[in-house]
Amino acid sequence: MPDLNAFDTAALRLLHEVAASGSFTAAGELLGYTQSAVSRRVAALERAAGGPLFERLPRGVRLTPAGAVLHRHAAAVLDRLERAGEDLAAIHGGRGGTLRVGAFATANVGLVPETFKRFAERRPSVELRLVEGFTARLMERLRAGALDVAVISDYPSGLSAYGARTVLLREDRLLVALPAGHRLAGDDDVDLRDLADERWIEAAPRGQPTLLQAACAAAGFTPRSGLRVAEWSGKFGFVAAGLGVTLVPELAARAVPPHLVLRPLRGLAPARKVYAALPESPLPAALELVNLLGQWDMCTTVSPS
Repeated sequence: MPDLNAFDTAALRLLHEVAASGSFTAAGELLGYTQSAVSRRVAALERAAGGPLFERLPRGVRLTPAGAVLHRHAAAVLDRLERAGEDLAAIHGGRGGTLRVGAFATANVGLVPETFKRFAERRPSVELRLVEGFTARLMERLRAGALDVAVISDYPSGLSAYGARTVLLREDRLLVALPAGHRLAGDDDVDLRDLADERWIEAAPRGQPTLLQAACAAAGFTPRSGLRVAEWSGKFGFVAAGLGVTLVPELAARAVPPHLVLRPLRGLAPARKVYAALPESPLPAALELVNLLGQWDMCTTVSPS
C-alpha cells in the first residue's frame, strides 16, 4: 500500500510542475531545486507511490497511468490549499469568512439589525450569524470561542467581562410606557413620583434588585407590583388595556405599538449601559462591526401626543 504520509505539499507540488512542464529540469528551476534534489525527491515519491510515476523519454518525461491518477488528486489538493489560503487571507483582512454575533433581545430591535445592514453593504462577502441570549450566556459563548462579538449590558447582573475586551456603546435609558389615554400621556416627561400609585407590569429576575426599584426608592416610594409578564408584546398589551405601566429600554422604543405613549422620566432616570465584548485577539471584521455599532443613531423615543 502506498505511504500516504510521504505525499506532503512540496512533493505534490513537484509532481504537478513536472507533469505540467514535462521536464525535471524545468520544474526544478521553477521551484528552486537543483537537478540532483529533483531526482532524489522524485525517487522518494515513486517509492512512496509503490512504482514509477513518470516515463523517462529521450526528451523529457510524461506521466505513467499511476502518475496520472496521483497527479489528478495532487491537483485537487493543491487547489483546495490555494483556496484555503485565499479564504484565510480574506478572514484576516476582514473581507470574508463568517462573523458570529451574540446580542440580548432588545438590542435586536434596532441596534443590531441596522448595524448588520450597514456592515453587509460594506462587507458583502462576510457572512453574519446571530445568536440571541442573556448577557451571562453570551459571555460564556464568547470566552469559549463560539462568538466573535457579543452585545451585552450591565443589567440586571452587572458586567462580568473577564477574558474579553469591552467597548462602551451607549447608555440605554428606561422610558415609561403609558396607555394613550393616560392622565400623563400629554406631558413632555414624567416625574416618577407621579406614578407612585400605578401598578407595574414587569418580570424582573426574582431576588435581584431592579432599576425600577432603585429609582422608586430614590423617589421615596416602593413600586406597586402588578402582573408578571416577560414578553414585550405581552407587556404592551396589558399596558394598552389600562392594567398598569411598564418601563421600556430606549433601544426597544421602535417596537412600541402606536396606541401606547413613551415618555422619558424626569430627574435621575433609570438606565443601563450597553457594551460590545470581543475576544482578546478579535477579527478585523469584528472590530469593524463594533465601530458601526457605536455609530448607530437612536430613533426618536418619545411618542407623539
